[in-house]
Amino acid sequence: MSVTFSIFLDKRRIISKTDTYPIKLRVTYRRKSKEYEIVHKLTEENFNKIEAPRLSESLQKIKDDLKEIKGMMAVAVKKVSPFDFWVFNRDHILPNKLFVQKKTKKPLAVSSETGADTFDYSEYEKLFPIIKESHDEIGRISGVYCDYIKQLIREKRIGSATKYRDSYSVIKSFGGNMYFQHITVEWLRSFEGWMLGKGRSRATVGGILRHLRCIFNEANHKKIINKEMCYPFGRRKYQIPTGKKRKRSLELADIKKLYFSEPSCDSEAYAKALWFFMYFGNGMNPKDVAYLKYKNIDGEYFSFYRQKTDLTSRHDPALITVYINEDMRTTIERYGNKDRDPNNFVFPVLKEGMTPLEEYFAIPRFTRFINDWMKKIGKRHGIELAPTTIVTRHSFSTIMKRSGASTEFIQEALGHMDKKTTENYLGSFEQQVKKEFAHKLEAFKNDREELEVVDADIL
Repeated sequence: MSVTFSIFLDKRRIISKTDTYPIKLRVTYRRKSKEYEIVHKLTEENFNKIEAPRLSESLQKIKDDLKEIKGMMAVAVKKVSPFDFWVFNRDHILPNKLFVQKKTKKPLAVSSETGADTFDYSEYEKLFPIIKESHDEIGRISGVYCDYIKQLIREKRIGSATKYRDSYSVIKSFGGNMYFQHITVEWLRSFEGWMLGKGRSRATVGGILRHLRCIFNEANHKKIINKEMCYPFGRRKYQIPTGKKRKRSLELADIKKLYFSEPSCDSEAYAKALWFFMYFGNGMNPKDVAYLKYKNIDGEYFSFYRQKTDLTSRHDPALITVYINEDMRTTIERYGNKDRDPNNFVFPVLKEGMTPLEEYFAIPRFTRFINDWMKKIGKRHGIELAPTTIVTRHSFSTIMKRSGASTEFIQEALGHMDKKTTENYLGSFEQQVKKEFAHKLEAFKNDREELEVVDADIL
């Protein structure tokens, strides 16, 4: 949905000393409007004259200023994408001397005056039923879960919010809306056994309980619990299980099959092009591809910060720089948005004006599209491991390692803050490579005849 604006004379409030009215800018987005007062004031008669060809010097100055504001708006609606009134006010109204300066508070936290949460959660209630539930009883996990999910929503981290929603749902199905002090080491072990008994993996159990541990830390921060008295995680307490890493890297021979495969339709060709865009792009994930903008491109390279770590690594974010090879450039030319305004998205996955919730649903659709078509290509060519989007990242890192790249180089390419995270991506060596190394261990056997000749000469 586009942003519209108009400049009008606000006749609701007359300035009695001069019989003038304030001039205002009205900005409308998604049926919500906000007004920003301009520094000039005019009578109704002079405001109606403003478009006349001949004006007095003072009116001409006001006309020029209003024209400048219209030009500013044309730029602002492109730069603030997706549009957000608070960001628009901060970046385009407050720094502009043509507007009466009235600072507004960012609607992300609770009001400092009333303590009430001012954010509108109505469009999120269906996806997060916990928001509508009552959490009056302090000391139960639901209240802290709810507060933390709301915080993630305010930060536009919808994907993370759904993970905490699911974590709470599973824990509630096992033990109900627990009191923190009732979640003991023994309880956690019982929960783990229950989950494993239902066929869930250790990795799944670990993910749920890492979220619960975070909720415990939040409760301690809010002084709902005393961590020294009520905290079941840590050394000599409950250790969260970790799952065994599955192989997710394709062999180079399989990647070759995918690359030279002939697409059966346009959708398959598009999915294949995007898959290799991610593979050549340092193993990008779909979300980073979706958020890539033309302003990220600089000649033969593009740079970006990972969406996944945009908030968690703010003090020292890792900038990832990618060389645009011929295949990637062809993909941009063929499938990229034709309007190459710096603030436009490269690929038509997201659109200007989308809400965070709409963006959240768009990314999985985009990912599913690539995965579904790539699985068909892989199956057609007898590739055992399904070539999904996550496989591009593991394949990139593993093949780079086998090619002689250092773990530090791969860590930088992937944008990891921790070297251990990179090591998790490095898959096992191909069977053929292992065979070659085994032969090198017994290479000394080839020198046996030469050694026998030497021994004979000695004798």
